[in-house]
Amino acid sequence: MGKQGRSRRLFHTIAALAMCCFMMPVEFGSAQSSPVRLEAETGTMYGHAKVVSSGDRTWVEGFQKAGDRVELTVHIDQGGMYDISVILASADGGHKENPMLVDGERVASSIVEGKDFQTSVLSYIYLTEGDHILALDTSWGWIRVDALEIQPSLPMPADLYDVSPVLVTPDPSPEAQRMFAWMCDIYGKKIITGQNCDGGMFGMENQAVWRATDGAYPALLGLDMMDYSPSRVERGSQGKSVDHAIQYWEKGGIVTFCWHWNAPSPYLKEERWYSGFYTEYSTINLKKIMDGEDPQGYELLMKDLDAIAVQLGRLRDAGVPVLWRPLHEASGGWFWWGASGPEAYKWLWNLMFEKFTGEYHLNNLIWVWNGQHADWYPGDETVDIIGEDIYPGERVYNSQSSKFMDCLKYTSARKMIMLSENGCVPDPELMFRDGTVWSSYCTWGGDFILKSSKFNKPSEKYTEVWLLKKMYADERSVTRDDIPDLKSGPQE
Repeated sequence: MGKQGRSRRLFHTIAALAMCCFMMPVEFGSAQSSPVRLEAETGTMYGHAKVVSSGDRTWVEGFQKAGDRVELTVHIDQGGMYDISVILASADGGHKENPMLVDGERVASSIVEGKDFQTSVLSYIYLTEGDHILALDTSWGWIRVDALEIQPSLPMPADLYDVSPVLVTPDPSPEAQRMFAWMCDIYGKKIITGQNCDGGMFGMENQAVWRATDGAYPALLGLDMMDYSPSRVERGSQGKSVDHAIQYWEKGGIVTFCWHWNAPSPYLKEERWYSGFYTEYSTINLKKIMDGEDPQGYELLMKDLDAIAVQLGRLRDAGVPVLWRPLHEASGGWFWWGASGPEAYKWLWNLMFEKFTGEYHLNNLIWVWNGQHADWYPGDETVDIIGEDIYPGERVYNSQSSKFMDCLKYTSARKMIMLSENGCVPDPELMFRDGTVWSSYCTWGGDFILKSSKFNKPSEKYTEVWLLKKMYADERSVTRDDIPDLKSGPQE
């Protein structure tokens, strides 16, 4: 890819502000020292990126496809955590997310909405002493980049990992209480290993982990309620994940469930009925249902919730606590439950919470909210854990510390934060170095772990075997064998 615009790289030095910033007794969120500013137009352009001027402002635009980027080089005098602020605007005013790379590795995403220039702060990114190439690359594209500003991060909150072991579910089951109390106790000290595996304990993904790690099993098994959706059952689907969850729990593991909620049959596009959880393949309008304009839709949603409550009830009756993660990734809009905006989404979340806890007394659920944007947060009274899904590319092992710290802004309360889905397994050494220790991770299935769907050999496309071995061998990692007795142990 050819270079456009000025080809020289800008070298700046951040003076030893780092040490004084880290030592200052300041509170989280208070004012910091003046940042060092890197003007985008002085950087190196790749692909379609180009310099544009209008009036007294100059910026870089032309972010159309992957590889269209601007690079700037910064010199760091003192290794540590830094905030990188991106001053940018959306070219068309719409929501845009684009990756920030440090030395070629994705560490965070800039977020912008609106045509006016604004600041997207990518916080708590670890930079070693020396020169670093900072690059804003293209994912969604269609942005205008004015500048980058860099300054040392403020100290992390002293109570970052102090989470109260009190569940939002009324009168939670003893097993759910024990599991959550244990998770709170090790939060910030250990990370719970996890793997999504539709085939259960002996499924292909778990076998790949077992092969890569010389016999270790993940502590956390990720499963899906998808095939219990009535519109799929009507077409012959037979769910097995509840049985898999009971088996894993009996063998000493813990489980998490998402629900790719296939829309009710009247709203499916028949050519892709099996993809009816996507906005693209359904016609359901959640706002109309919320507003009472579609009473049939309301009844169908209640029927679907009833069906899933029965399955969760089986788990309750078997004494299995569940990290319950419904309505995930809502803010992206690609799933129908997020397509009508945050108010309709929160209405559905709270309706589900009331129905499951009140009508069905599902006291085995630990509620994991995974909406991925503050506007979609339904409230502290219905959320136990905040989950974040991150797919940073291939073989990217950093801690994703910036997104971890962003999760703190969803609420003023202290909530546990988990990596509810990931493409690459993070390096435990980097997480503990950065001080941003996700309570757990749960790698997605398919080629994120498997070399082929026909074989149980580990793929190294996203996570290399050496990193898997490192994770599972680390004394701060929790495998299935490390889980205490949560069935009859002391209850907090």
